[in-house]
Amino acid sequence: MFNNKTILITGGTGSFGKAFTNKLLNSYKVKKIIIFSRDELKQSLMQNEIHSDRLRFFIGDVRDENRLKEAMWNSDYVVHAAALKQVEAAEYNPSECIKTNIQGAENVIKAAIDQKIKKVIALSTDKAANPINLYGATKLASDKLFIAANNFVGGKDIKFSVVRYGNVFGSRGSVVPFFKSQIESKQKFITITNPNMTRFIITLDEGVNFVIKSFSRMRGGEIFIPKLPSITVEEIANLMAPKINKKIIGIRPGEKMHETMCPSDDSLNTIEFKDFFIIKPVLQFSNEYDYTKTLLKEKGKKVKFGFEYRSDNTTKLNHNTFKKMLKQFNDS
Repeated sequence: MFNNKTILITGGTGSFGKAFTNKLLNSYKVKKIIIFSRDELKQSLMQNEIHSDRLRFFIGDVRDENRLKEAMWNSDYVVHAAALKQVEAAEYNPSECIKTNIQGAENVIKAAIDQKIKKVIALSTDKAANPINLYGATKLASDKLFIAANNFVGGKDIKFSVVRYGNVFGSRGSVVPFFKSQIESKQKFITITNPNMTRFIITLDEGVNFVIKSFSRMRGGEIFIPKLPSITVEEIANLMAPKINKKIIGIRPGEKMHETMCPSDDSLNTIEFKDFFIIKPVLQFSNEYDYTKTLLKEKGKKVKFGFEYRSDNTTKLNHNTFKKMLKQFNDS
């Protein structure tokens, strides 16, 4: 579906943006990929890393609606990956987080409608489900904005959906590179917040492929959630540094013991498929879709009332699989 199409990626110089760009260039005959971000250095580094005459780079901020409209000119699809994501930074700079994550989402929606984009997918996070920190709260608000946008597009042929998933293995600020830095600096112990804390795990490639599949599946208004394995923080530490002592330092402000992707309060609107879930919109659009069927003809069924999908009640990540992921991360 991406052949001869133009795709714009907000926050396109991030880990997801680069992986998504490489996937599009290698697997499809895309017309053009527009990288929209505010960091000129990262754009320069990405240009040197990925050489293609189908790449375009726009310096801009999602806080600037007019610049978004300029960048989206003649585009077909948009992936909204730009966000302020650091939990502690968001708590300390709440207004800045709101401007980027909520007002920025509004600007992306308005620009996409104005420029007659066909499909928009916004990336979310497990922290948006029953949020306890500002970052999660702003992403929940962003999710709601993108879903509700399907209600005020009028007669325009544009669809908005959301993809929500857990921790990307080895991403900046996550536990794997943090433990790695402690190991490499030869510290006497590895610091663990809580040994029983669990987290969903997804690889970058899996995240990219899930977003691509969601473009083909989407009717508009869905929150797509992949079925993912989880692992405890203690398991990660022991697999990475079996011979180094561990020190428990307690849960940091804004953290949960276990992450949620399908809250029980959403169980009335949650549909289970073979390897993913859909949370259908609570609002009725002008076209009422049967969300138990995707555009790829996949069939799902409604979950039981009270169902909740958490990192402590999902499949456990196989240790050998973790070791393979770790090797790939270390070799990259």
